[in-house]
Parts: sequence; structure tokens; C-alpha cells
Amino acid sequence: MYGKKVKLRALFILSIFLSLVLISFLIFKSLEENVIYFKSPTEIKNLSELESKKIRVGGMVKKNSIKTNDLEINFIITDFKNELIVSFKGSVPNLFEEGKGVVAEGFLEDRNYLKAIKILAKHDENYMPPEVKDALKGNN
Repeated sequence: MYGKKVKLRALFILSIFLSLVLISFLIFKSLEENVIYFKSPTEIKNLSELESKKIRVGGMVKKNSIKTNDLEINFIITDFKNELIVSFKGSVPNLFEEGKGVVAEGFLEDRNYLKAIKILAKHDENYMPPEVKDALKGNN
């Protein structure tokens, strides 16, 4: 049959292959839990079933929609077809304002309401997250 060297070499190659498969599986499984999907308000309205995991919603802050009190800030994200009410407790970025692009990360309460845990604002006059730009182009 096969010699001892050939058997050891085959066992070594097999163990390396199995180790690579196991490592790849563990990496993809850990990344799966940390993936946060971006959606526009229109995509949320069209969901067949509400998601219970964390999502990101992007669009423009609707003019005259920002309402603040001591505890939280409420505003409306729009993609110019549909709107989503967002509630956030905490401080917003300095560049957050009406008529500007924003991405809110949080959990959906229903198709019209997002409880945000993080607010991301654009960096300068010309920047808009690529997902927001694509969603706005697709909805116009």
C-alpha cells in the first residue's frame, strides 16, 4: 500500500484543509452577527415582515421636522417618496441638520417608527453615503 511518509503527508494536508475550513466558518459566523443592512424608508414600507435586528436607515432629514426636548430628539427621514419617524436619545453630530443626509442606526418599532441608537451625519458639503445616494437616485 502507501508508505509511512505518504500517509503522514496526506494526514498533514487533510488537517490543514480542515483547519482552514473551520477558521473560515468561524470568521463568517462572527461577521454574520455584526452585519447591519442599510434600507431607505421606501424599502422599510415594502417589507413583508418587520426585522427585529439592528438596521440602518438613510435619507434626508425632512425640513421643519426636528423636534427636541431635554431627553430626546425626534425627526423624520425621507427619501422623497416615503418617510420614517426617528427618535434618538443622546447628542447628535454637529453636522446634523434639516435638509442634510443622515443615517440612523437602530431598531424598528413598526413601519413608521425607528428607535435610533446612533446617528451618523455627512462629513462635508459634498459627501453623501453611497447607499443614500444610490437609494435617492433609484427613487427619483
